[in-house]
Amino acid sequence: MHSDETDAEARAVAVDHGPEGDGGTGRGWEVVRPGGAPAVAGVRMAGFRDRVGRALDLRVLPQPAVVVVIGLGSEPFTVEGGTTQRPSTSPTPHPSLVASLSPGPARVRGRAIECVEMCLSPGAAYALLGVPPYELEGAVVGLEDLWGQRGRQLRERVTAATAWQERFTLVDEFLTRRAARGRSMAPEVAGVWDTIVAHGGRVRVDALAASCGWSRKRLWSRFHAQIGLTPKRAAMLVRFDRAAQALRAGGNAADIALAHGYADQSHLHRDVLAFAGCTPAALAGL
Repeated sequence: MHSDETDAEARAVAVDHGPEGDGGTGRGWEVVRPGGAPAVAGVRMAGFRDRVGRALDLRVLPQPAVVVVIGLGSEPFTVEGGTTQRPSTSPTPHPSLVASLSPGPARVRGRAIECVEMCLSPGAAYALLGVPPYELEGAVVGLEDLWGQRGRQLRERVTAATAWQERFTLVDEFLTRRAARGRSMAPEVAGVWDTIVAHGGRVRVDALAASCGWSRKRLWSRFHAQIGLTPKRAAMLVRFDRAAQALRAGGNAADIALAHGYADQSHLHRDVLAFAGCTPAALAGL
């Protein structure tokens, strides 16, 4: 940390990424995470600042979370990607954005990036976003499209703050107020999501329905409405996320396929290609 930072700033932890790469997430980036527990359960927050002002062109992999980005710089973000069935593309650049549970890879582009990023669990997203998740499936939208004037005012206040911890506190307070007025996910849906995550996506939909006492049809309908994906697609996403982490950690593809419930290495290859838009070997090098 720099010696001239305030005490509030010092309560956050800043780290630099590893060697510089073509995606712009090298040593020129400052990454700051708030200290202490999140004010709202299911929310992970971090601050990002580009110290050298180069252009960002970053491949973003699908993950089992809704991502909210509050841009603090003067340049908006553009997002391209998704699948042919449901592109996760934002045709209009946004100063702040919401990326739903995405069915495919995306690329984020921008310049002189400074932002606060929040990763929301499906339960937190259901309470905080203010729209049914199925309406956002695979989409990227402007944050103000969801939060209106309050979202714009939040961005202005966070941008005006000069210390990261002050920024995190402003966001925490905003989310706490929204959560107090937000909806609660059905316990059965929340329980099924927790089961999918706990088993790394290695679950059967029939067993999930039996575990909550619902029919397969009812689970499919309620889960999709409150999560934004079907139970089967959610399980595939969670399994892919675990496998992707293992691949990027340097694991062997054949071993990872076996450990994460894929039928064989070819099955893993197909899933990685569908979710990441590249081969397992290419994903490992990201």
